[in-house]
Amino acid sequence: MTEETGVGVAVSRTAVIDLLGALAYGELSAFDRLAEDARTAPTLDGRAALAAMAAAEMGHFRLLEEHLAGLDAPVADAMLPFVPVLDEYHRLTAPHNWLESLVKAYVGDGLAADFYREVAGILPEPTSSLVRQVLADTGHSAFAEREVAAAIAHSRQTRDRLALWGRRLLGEAITQAQHAVAERDELAEFFVRGFGDLAGISVLFKKLQSRHGKRMGALGLS
Repeated sequence: MTEETGVGVAVSRTAVIDLLGALAYGELSAFDRLAEDARTAPTLDGRAALAAMAAAEMGHFRLLEEHLAGLDAPVADAMLPFVPVLDEYHRLTAPHNWLESLVKAYVGDGLAADFYREVAGILPEPTSSLVRQVLADTGHSAFAEREVAAAIAHSRQTRDRLALWGRRLLGEAITQAQHAVAERDELAEFFVRGFGDLAGISVLFKKLQSRHGKRMGALGLS
């Protein structure tokens, strides 16, 4: 079964379920990570901020779970194919301290949001609107910018280390996203059709890199 998007792209049910399953597992993983990182916060304000972000991620997960149920697709089944690749990303990018946790929340989650916003433009309704709703800012931006700016203001070493960390997050995110798409035939076909061809997909990743650079600049790490 396929649906036609507003841009004339046929999207199979399997591809939609794959996309939502990957997004759902990303939200569930973000909840786990933020809840754990909250316990390492050096201040109660920081702990409360990350706990609130974690709660928002779980709210997003529930929205996806409900939407998938409407497609007769249990969320656990939809997520399962993406557990290895997303777990590997988080294993390779496990933060070593509070500041790395903040940069990952801000930059890493921002990359995922950018990716899905591009995808939302070629998805049928109501799935497209749901994806945009799930990507609503959970408060990472202002909090992370403030905390990181204060930390690097008097330490060039900290700044350089976090800048390197941000570049690593970009590289790992793109690598794992490519692996995830390549392993799912209908998902790969959806991307090729939706973005025109392989050159179009290359343009997509260039956009992600550009936006990543802007986020790094907002943190003072460009």
